[in-house]
Amino acid sequence: MHRSPPRISPSGSGTARLPVIPLVVGLTLLLLVSLVCGVGLGAAGIGWTDVFRLLGAGLTGGTLDAGDAAAYTIVWEIRLPRVVLGAVVGAGLAAVGVAVQAMVRNALADPFVLGISSGAAVGANAVILLGVFAGLGVWALSLSAFASALAATALVYAMARSPHGLTPLRLILTGTALAYGFEAVTTVMVFGAARGEAARSAIMWLLGSLGGATWAQVPLAAVTVAAGWAWLRLRAESLNALAMGDETSAALGVQPARLRRELFLVTAAVTGTVVAVSGAIGFVGLMVPHVVRMLVGADHRRVLAVAPLAGAVLLVWADLLSRLLLAPAELPVGVITAVVGVPAFVLLMRRGGYAFGGGR
Repeated sequence: MHRSPPRISPSGSGTARLPVIPLVVGLTLLLLVSLVCGVGLGAAGIGWTDVFRLLGAGLTGGTLDAGDAAAYTIVWEIRLPRVVLGAVVGAGLAAVGVAVQAMVRNALADPFVLGISSGAAVGANAVILLGVFAGLGVWALSLSAFASALAATALVYAMARSPHGLTPLRLILTGTALAYGFEAVTTVMVFGAARGEAARSAIMWLLGSLGGATWAQVPLAAVTVAAGWAWLRLRAESLNALAMGDETSAALGVQPARLRRELFLVTAAVTGTVVAVSGAIGFVGLMVPHVVRMLVGADHRRVLAVAPLAGAVLLVWADLLSRLLLAPAELPVGVITAVVGVPAFVLLMRRGGYAFGGGR
């Protein structure tokens, strides 16, 4: 009979440095400030007074002068859905990063290690470069990327599965190998593109961009991320056990093969959804879980309470920088997360008091 594991913390987690509730409150306030800054700042110079007036009018249904039409469109139809979607994507990548690192027990794992994002790239670039599914209009890119992400997930699952279930090593090796294969297909499509602008759009998507964000994309992404996070929070105790190894987790009443299979499906759904609307944004799912563990310890109950908020704040500011640094041109947001993530990861690695994933 299945029984819930006792309350445990992964070995090597150390003592939590900061209390969770004040940290969650602080990050929530910081996220709200970040969202306002994301809406108020941009290449188009709109004063803060006008920004708040337009936001107030949109929230309350107030009336505006005809001269405010352009500014209203920028604030409500371009910037606001972009920063909201950025927060959702950042939260999803961070939460899934926590889950993947527990699932495969590898400190270098992130949401893309399973080949899902590379598979999504094949579908997205088929739309951008080859015009596939053009009849779907504005939904073509997202639907094609999501469908190819699910196909990649099914292929990884079929190839990684063994009589003993989904083992961490087989998952990582299979996902990594297929990711290289998917990337090769994408590269062939990019080099074979007849239009230079199409190739540029493909590269932009491969490095991650929120430039195409619309209100229509927000509800599905938000619901999927929220549902995935809620499920992970419910299984936080089991994740603690799984992080300690299959034998230990089995002794604590957790079925590691079954839990890993469920984690794989949740990870695929959330990753496929966020990649379909934002492209392949790296380092968020890799870095944020480690930084959060350094702050609150390795207990997944604590980590999953903080990581999504931290990921949301990080991606909102990364996207804002991608818009401002070369304005009016934009950088891929994945470039910003890499510029921030690489030195942060090196500094974290050199800290003597932190053990990646509980291992030395």
